[in-house]
Amino acid sequence: MTLSRRRVLHGLGGLAVLTAVPACAFGGETAAPTGPTGEATAGNPFGVQATAPLEVVIFKGGLGDAYATEVHEPMYAQKFPGAKVEHVATQQIAQTLQPRFAGGDVPDVIANSGTDLMDNATLVDAGQLLDLTPLFDAPSLDDPAAKVRDRLVPGTVESGLVSGKPYVLNYVYTAYGLWYDAKLFAANGWQPAQTWADFDALCAEIKAKGLHPFAYPGKNAAYYQYWSIMVSAAKIGGNKVLVDIDNLVDGVWTSDPVKKSAAAWAEIGAKYLDKSYEGLTHTEVQTAQNQGRIGFFPCGSWLENEQKDQTPSGFEYAMTPLPSVTAGDAMPFAAIRAAAGEGYIVPSKGKNTAGGLEYLRIMLSHDGARGFTEKTGNVTVVKGAADGLPLSPGNKSVAAAQSAAGDDIVTYNSFEGWYKELETELRTKTNALMFGRISADEFCAQMQAKADAVKADSSIPKQQRNS
Repeated sequence: MTLSRRRVLHGLGGLAVLTAVPACAFGGETAAPTGPTGEATAGNPFGVQATAPLEVVIFKGGLGDAYATEVHEPMYAQKFPGAKVEHVATQQIAQTLQPRFAGGDVPDVIANSGTDLMDNATLVDAGQLLDLTPLFDAPSLDDPAAKVRDRLVPGTVESGLVSGKPYVLNYVYTAYGLWYDAKLFAANGWQPAQTWADFDALCAEIKAKGLHPFAYPGKNAAYYQYWSIMVSAAKIGGNKVLVDIDNLVDGVWTSDPVKKSAAAWAEIGAKYLDKSYEGLTHTEVQTAQNQGRIGFFPCGSWLENEQKDQTPSGFEYAMTPLPSVTAGDAMPFAAIRAAAGEGYIVPSKGKNTAGGLEYLRIMLSHDGARGFTEKTGNVTVVKGAADGLPLSPGNKSVAAAQSAAGDDIVTYNSFEGWYKELETELRTKTNALMFGRISADEFCAQMQAKADAVKADSSIPKQQRNS
């Protein structure tokens, strides 16, 4: 999943340990690379020392880690056969790595993802991450005449900016929407709805069949649902709504698009959301859908691959855009959120930072990206790398949705990676809204109050985006 995390005193998993690390001025001088280096050449632009060990830490979640152990790490070892590549897989990134950052013993590459991911803004503020500009400006492995950045889908580099510099490589091109079982829907004569009234009516039909029409995992992934609220707000009022949320613009949370989105989703929650789902994890909810007990599930396009070992025969994943909330929505029904996600970082104080950059360059090669898609079923940000590969039913529906959307793409949100307190509050208030403890107006007012508090807190480094 595409969420990076935030600040020193309130970071996930007790990231306050990072206060032991001297912090550089936010947005100031970039931390210098460390570790041994060899001679920089056209084929070795970062000057990787051929025998220097490389340690790679991978979040082993829905994407697994075979893409690293069977594709990227062997490619690195083939290029530097004298180098030992150490692989570490975990679902607890912050818990595993925070003591190492505090002690100065950090790996060279990190897939910083999952619920327990680290706060990238905190790490940048402490001078702990390498500016990836040299990576994006390096020659591509596939075409030395082209820069790496030229081989990537638009917006990739920008999605990893912290204080105006690219410290994060977001690698997976992910689409977000409502996921359902196409065969179940076909058997019942159901079609995904395009308008909110039709969505409400369809949910009522699904409920009448004894199913839960809509569900999300309130226990550990409330962000699956707040993404839906954000996307609907953007479809109502345009992408500027989400940009304004990131920029802590006064009054944006109480603006008409956010209020309408919150109210629409609160109504779905009140009518169709079983209260037991607030206490369930994503795996439990996904299993319930595989068992034919759930109609729609809001998620990203990693879902199908994550469930591949649990999906029963006869179940066929498909994704639909979120329905239009009003007839006057600024963006059409076909608009979807599609963005680069799954962040990879290179610690600035690693023992082989040059190797870390080269590892990411290998990931961004045609073969590295294609191998990733073959292992995970997910498309990367490398243009054309997945062309010609057979697609699963879910990915076919994603491709169709992306084609139908055209230029109508809902933008990402950066507050998730910039302001931990705000994101944590949004998880809590989303559950309160969807499970009926607060109204849409209360949700908006309380989120605005939290955004105002973050904006007023001089200890929190502030970020800006233009679009």
